[in-house]
Amino acid sequence: MNPAYANSRPSTTPVQTVTERHPRWYRGRIVRGMRIGFGGVSRRARGRALMLPAAAVALLVAGCGGGSKATAGEPTGTFTMKVVHASFPTKQSIARPTSFELAVENTGTHTVPSVAVTVDSFDYDSDYAELAAGRRPIWVVERGPGAIAKAPVESQEVSLPGGGQTAYVNTWALGALAPGKTRDFNWEVTPVKAGSYTVHYSVAAGLAGNAKARLASGAPVQGQFAVEIKSAPALNHVNPSTGRVETGAFPASP
Repeated sequence: MNPAYANSRPSTTPVQTVTERHPRWYRGRIVRGMRIGFGGVSRRARGRALMLPAAAVALLVAGCGGGSKATAGEPTGTFTMKVVHASFPTKQSIARPTSFELAVENTGTHTVPSVAVTVDSFDYDSDYAELAAGRRPIWVVERGPGAIAKAPVESQEVSLPGGGQTAYVNTWALGALAPGKTRDFNWEVTPVKAGSYTVHYSVAAGLAGNAKARLASGAPVQGQFAVEIKSAPALNHVNPSTGRVETGAFPASP
């Protein structure tokens, strides 16, 4: 026998079991199958908690019917305006980016609530079977009118929409326009479908439909472009004499 244990005796002190130290460590409400949640909450507080979802729903319903801030309080009237510049190349080709530009002037004596332009010909309706959406692009809008917000982190810009984007998929607005002032609209687009198309645009003085834009003659402020998109880009070459890119095939060597 090891001498270290020669005089050892069994302890006579009673051992306290785990269940005696923690009488409820395994017999809580969850183990007994009782529901928890409102068990320790007073009846009044419980009633308030049950009323909270209904109040939240009421707030949501009220918010949905309140109208958009962009259209709230829009005055009713007619504002004299005109397009002082409009450009869109009539000859284009697939995958070649281009620009659609408009400059709108307030020629009246009252401030326009929100100058807006609607372009209804950047896409078309397709009846092809099993499409998720029937609206298909003729031009992909890479960047719409308006200043681009500064990205919060350094990252690559990919098809940023522009500050003039609205809830309407084909309408852009650039805010109030004082008398005698001009606002520029610019779309960076890429054609993706070959064919011949007519691009229509119209100018409005607001988004709610109350503020109308009219020429001095009383006619609507609108216009159109006849555009042909080719399936292949035009041939270009570098002129060795000038170093410039010129349209057409490279001339054959003499």
